[in-house]
Amino acid sequence: MVRIAGRFVRVEPRRRARAFVLGLLSDLPRKNCWTLAEQVGDANPYGLQHLLSRAKWDADAVRDDIRGFVVEHLHHEDAVLVVDETGDLKKGMGTVGVQRQYTGTAGRIENSQVAVYLAYSTPLGHAAIDYVPRSWTEDTARCRAAGIPDDVTFATKPPLAVRMITRALDVGVPASWVAGDEVYGANPHLRTALEKRQVGYVLAVARDHQITTHAGTFRADALIKKLPRRAWQKLSAGAGAKGHRFYDWALADLADDRPGHHQLLVRRNRRTGELAFYRCYSAAPAPLSTLVRVAGRRWTVEETFQSGKGLTGLDEHQVRRWTSWHRWVTLAMLAHAFLTVVRADEHARHPKPDGLIPLTCNEIQRLFIVLVVRPVHGTAHRLDWSHWRRRHMARSQASHYQRQAAQT
Repeated sequence: MVRIAGRFVRVEPRRRARAFVLGLLSDLPRKNCWTLAEQVGDANPYGLQHLLSRAKWDADAVRDDIRGFVVEHLHHEDAVLVVDETGDLKKGMGTVGVQRQYTGTAGRIENSQVAVYLAYSTPLGHAAIDYVPRSWTEDTARCRAAGIPDDVTFATKPPLAVRMITRALDVGVPASWVAGDEVYGANPHLRTALEKRQVGYVLAVARDHQITTHAGTFRADALIKKLPRRAWQKLSAGAGAKGHRFYDWALADLADDRPGHHQLLVRRNRRTGELAFYRCYSAAPAPLSTLVRVAGRRWTVEETFQSGKGLTGLDEHQVRRWTSWHRWVTLAMLAHAFLTVVRADEHARHPKPDGLIPLTCNEIQRLFIVLVVRPVHGTAHRLDWSHWRRRHMARSQASHYQRQAAQT
């Protein structure tokens, strides 16, 4: 909190931000301004709501501080920038960015918000360091009602990824590789932007992606049939919860007149035979083992989403407007970055004892709650909050009934 203290104009919002982050780090089953306010000892949620909506502080600068904090503690020569999007399922149509769209969170088209995130992934840990919301800006009235700034324009996911990657590289984030899924691998503008900066990439592409070789142009799945059996090697894409993730891998050179080395990487499931394809670029020759390592790093962003949502309430916000959503996500990222850095520090200082797995973010959160936070509120505080909730809900119920009667 000392690192971000200068981003607040007054001491009151700074203290509320600290209380807010402590609430996000708690073990509440559901996190919103009501439950967080009760947890931290406030008499009502108005102070935390003011922090998100009207208080004077710079959320973009706090986001930059998070990036510096993560990179400082997780810095590693094998760092990879991983770009991916995630959706938050929401009801209603008034919340900023909500629309019917496909989200991997549900695996289908749902009412949701979608944002593109950039994660910093190293062998020491991984955490989100930047994000950009994918907004609907074709409806001026809805944008104005949701408080979206006038200078925010619509952009697809790959341009949003370019914006975040450029922002990170411009401030000197040490990373030589970028990884992403098919949405980003199929975009030539994203690949060109990375090649201009001589940043290597391993980006997934679809099986029908067109690949140009010295023998002609082929679909990715057709090209792979021309590889000899000796081209395949068994390599691990990294350690998972159940051990190393072994696959068969093959590499084919691509015909490209641009500088650097362009290749197609193919992964084959050793049990089912399922194939996955990746377009690869590197300024200098890179061995197959390096490309496999970068491809395996892409999965860490999914772990980041799971941990951020499960531990720090990344997707549990109940806010409608742009500023409030932006600030909620920033503070949730800060809370998750704290857990990730503490985990990395503990692993570095105290190697795991025999018979125990290393400390996880989940276990660190439990210990932090019990040993550090230990919120103690008396019976009177809990009863006051019960009365406040029931009174607020009674007013809302009466308002709905009056509106319904007027419409009838």
